[in-house]
Amino acid sequence: MKILHSWLKEFGDFGDDIDALADHMTALGLAVESVDRVGATFPGVVVAEVKRLERHPDAAKVQRVFVDAGDGAERHVWCGANNMAVGDKVPLATLGTTMPDGRVIAQRGILGIDSEGMLCSAIELGIGADASGLMILPSSATLGQDVFNAIGVTPDVVFDLDVTRNRPDCFGHLGVARELAARMKIALAKKSPDIAATGEAKSIPVDIRDADGCPRFTVTTLSGIRVCDSPDWIAQRLAHAGMRAINNVVDVSNLVNLELNQPNHAYDVRSVERGFIVRRAVDGERFTTLDGVERELSGVDLVICNAQDAVVGIAGIMGGLESEVRPDTTTIALEIAHFDAAAIARSVSHHGLRTEASLRFERGVDPYGAERAVARFAELLSLTCPNLVVHRGMTDARTPALVSPTSQVKLRLGRVERVLGVSVDVDRVRTILGPLGFVVDGGTDALVTVPSWRPDCVTEIDLVEEIARHIGYENLGKIVPTSPVHGRLSEVQLRRRALRQVVRSLGISEAMPNPFLAPGDQAAVGVDEAKALRLANPLVAEESMLRTSLRPGLLKAIAYNQSHRNDSIALFEIGHVYPQGNEQLPDEFEALCIMVADVDASRAAALWSQVSSALEIGAQLVGDAAPSGYHATRSVALRRGKIELGAFGEIDPAVLHRLGIVGRVACLELNLSIVLAESPKPHAAQQVSKFPSSDFDLAFVVADDVAASQVQRSLRQAGGALAVEVRQFDVYRGKGVPDGHRSIAYRIRLQAPDKTLTDEAVAEVRTKCIQAVEKLGGTLR
Repeated sequence: MKILHSWLKEFGDFGDDIDALADHMTALGLAVESVDRVGATFPGVVVAEVKRLERHPDAAKVQRVFVDAGDGAERHVWCGANNMAVGDKVPLATLGTTMPDGRVIAQRGILGIDSEGMLCSAIELGIGADASGLMILPSSATLGQDVFNAIGVTPDVVFDLDVTRNRPDCFGHLGVARELAARMKIALAKKSPDIAATGEAKSIPVDIRDADGCPRFTVTTLSGIRVCDSPDWIAQRLAHAGMRAINNVVDVSNLVNLELNQPNHAYDVRSVERGFIVRRAVDGERFTTLDGVERELSGVDLVICNAQDAVVGIAGIMGGLESEVRPDTTTIALEIAHFDAAAIARSVSHHGLRTEASLRFERGVDPYGAERAVARFAELLSLTCPNLVVHRGMTDARTPALVSPTSQVKLRLGRVERVLGVSVDVDRVRTILGPLGFVVDGGTDALVTVPSWRPDCVTEIDLVEEIARHIGYENLGKIVPTSPVHGRLSEVQLRRRALRQVVRSLGISEAMPNPFLAPGDQAAVGVDEAKALRLANPLVAEESMLRTSLRPGLLKAIAYNQSHRNDSIALFEIGHVYPQGNEQLPDEFEALCIMVADVDASRAAALWSQVSSALEIGAQLVGDAAPSGYHATRSVALRRGKIELGAFGEIDPAVLHRLGIVGRVACLELNLSIVLAESPKPHAAQQVSKFPSSDFDLAFVVADDVAASQVQRSLRQAGGALAVEVRQFDVYRGKGVPDGHRSIAYRIRLQAPDKTLTDEAVAEVRTKCIQAVEKLGGTLR
């Protein structure tokens, strides 16, 4: 936001100490990014008149311009601009002139013909931002006169402020001046224009068909318009603010916007005299904006139409080419409305079109500033339109969506002291907030009335912030907050660190794959993409989906390493996954995934044993519910009732084939959001038996669809408290074993805590174990 020093001084005696003003603004939260001195003059540039123009057959990008600088001699100048005509008065930098960028104007030859000077644009003179063509001077300028004297250029200072979104009032000079005046304890000038509506009543009807999109729409008719150039000081002021002067009506509109933070638009009354309609656009509707671009509208656009329902403007962004002020315009309809910020933001995004008006509407505009803006508009326009008439009967259409002109917030003075560490009474609060437009009533619990131009102040803490800003953060002192507890890692953080240390101790390296995946990446590894969220605006198309599993990234890493002949690949990742939830937001949780290449499911089981022991967690091993993407018979799901904790086993060979991975891959996945949040039970001392143990081996022939873990669980249950260990040590397929079956051998170790087991007791347990497996369809081999 560009703020001019000379403009600020119209609102108060802020002095000429530029550095001090910059410090004050930064301290108020209006960070000054740069301070530029503009309008500095230099000798050698004079007013010249274009006498004739010629095109050279061998020069496509430049033309020959013959000018008279008032001495009767015709000078020849090469020029790349095309916006001048015979009779125009333009700035001529004469030979020997040193320009602001350090160039010295000297004779330069093109095609063997010398140029006797340079014709200048506003940006080349350092008095504006327009570089599109030559600066056309007023026709009243005297030939040979110094250009800067001719157009009344005066030096100024431009503060470039970084105004945050929560301070919409400071997108105008008045708002910044109000803040400075309150901080510097000086009076803010009451600039109340004397222009009043005196003409005959002329009301233009308004039909608001989108009450939420347009809470208020005002129209004022002004006649006696004479479209012409603006005074030099207005053109200069706009140029310093980064805008180009167009004509007196448009320039005044822009000036009011920059001064009061009140966007407005002037229509030629002939296009809208029968009324306005505010509605949503129809998909596919087409409309040409002031910049000459035909745009296709959609249902997200809030548009302004005339009585014939023809679009004359995109609300809060830009007016239409057909309704613009023209040289023959004598009467205008001045529209000052209030539009919903979200509606304007959607249209800006849809068209990729951001203007000074939309910038303000997106952040918040005073819905009750229309009357002051109309008066200021008329005051400024009357400088070039002495016969200006402001007609009575301003149309003021309002909807129930219009907010109250003021709101009240309760402010507890004790809360101010607790937050800021500074004791304030109600009088001091009134002294601080009063100059900003707040009204403070009450005692210990003050009731603060918030002005309409401060939509950011809605809660008590907002008012505390206002008090802090104007007391000065540097005056609050430094207070170290006290806490009943010392800083430490949470239980979840401690368990996560312990888990990471255990996994690394197993010789497994941590990887950090990209959480964004391409369409098809998850389906390729057996993960359902229907639960994946798609990004509306991905940086690249290949990263348009959020992952729902850690498997795709680690499998890609294994494939990459194998393709580069790297062996002994063991990787793990601790990260977040984002499956689709029941609401719009994903059902995000933290997960662990460990993958080891060239090993079988036994390695995955060993990993689960290590991790479960380190975290002191347990789960049911469900062999008939392995997740998609795992080997159907060499993987298990980890569950607690209906809660899924994860899975371990081997990756489906079909998945490995698709990715070009050779050999087997063992994998363990866990939902860490569940297991890290658990607190393990305190360890209880267990008595160690002093009596000898007894071992026996059993081999069973079982069908392939019976999981080894299921057999092992049955043996452990049959052995009861005496079975201190049940370990699988062999699997056999071949001669003597029917097709579709396999032989699995287990070693069972029995031990009693209080006695030596007899042969009869061991035999009894052995019989129970055999009977338990027979219930699963197995037979003793």
